[in-house]
Amino acid sequence: MDRILFGDNQFFAINHMSEEKARQQAIQFAELDAVVSTLASARRAGVNVFMCTTHERVTEIAQIVRSHPDEWKDFEFYPCMPYAHKYANAVTEFGYFDALKRFLPSGGFVDTALRGGKALIGRDVEGLATLLIDAEMKAFEGLRTPYVFMQNIVTDLLLGLGYDDAFRIFADHVKRKYDAEPGFITMNLPALLPVLDSVGIRQPVVCANVNKIGFRMSGGIEAYRDATSRWPARIIAMSVLASGAIPPAEAIKWVVEEPYVQSILFGASSERNIRNTVDLIRQFDRGQALAA
Repeated sequence: MDRILFGDNQFFAINHMSEEKARQQAIQFAELDAVVSTLASARRAGVNVFMCTTHERVTEIAQIVRSHPDEWKDFEFYPCMPYAHKYANAVTEFGYFDALKRFLPSGGFVDTALRGGKALIGRDVEGLATLLIDAEMKAFEGLRTPYVFMQNIVTDLLLGLGYDDAFRIFADHVKRKYDAEPGFITMNLPALLPVLDSVGIRQPVVCANVNKIGFRMSGGIEAYRDATSRWPARIIAMSVLASGAIPPAEAIKWVVEEPYVQSILFGASSERNIRNTVDLIRQFDRGQALAA
């Protein structure tokens, strides 16, 4: 896995600290060209991984990359699914069963299940889940997707419900069907790691908030250190700047010194900020290497 990953929050007006900044980003990235230009800036800075939701707009980005293979050579997508708002909006507009029909391929199991209603679907949760994964992955056909992630809204819901086998179902299907490593995004790393271990998922790839002030880190910094020492995992640190609450140099110096952090995920709206963040990560990585 690459050390530095580029995220998509800024493209979809998501900012956990500032509604005004989110509004400005919505205006900035109203046109798809602005999104693609920013991704090109990340590539010029040496970042070749786009960790993204399965938002409808990402489908358009994927098509652009697919249509220009030489220009986007070695570029990788790390899809994160499901994009919950897409499903929620469809359920609101069409109802549960008609929403499923819109997202799943017609014929066979799906038509039979939907005719039989909830009881039949309940008897084949695994079949329905894998079909939903396939529907989400269709946008990335022919592209490099070495890691596929379960979004935190689902990860943490399943964790709370105690439906631990769902993690195994997801992991097995991603490995078998897409020859990819399964990953999990969570807001509760200390609770997730032992559960993944219990269903046979060892050394998992997990993306979680990791930052100097413990912003949105369930249980706090020490709980994350303890959990990763007991159940080793490959951790992707996100929200390292705590949505702007920590100065970049201070935030990045701290996070690269956390021994369990394998990769750093960040988002930025300008080429200057992208380059500054990448340069800081590389600078402090070099410092760590020299110190060792």
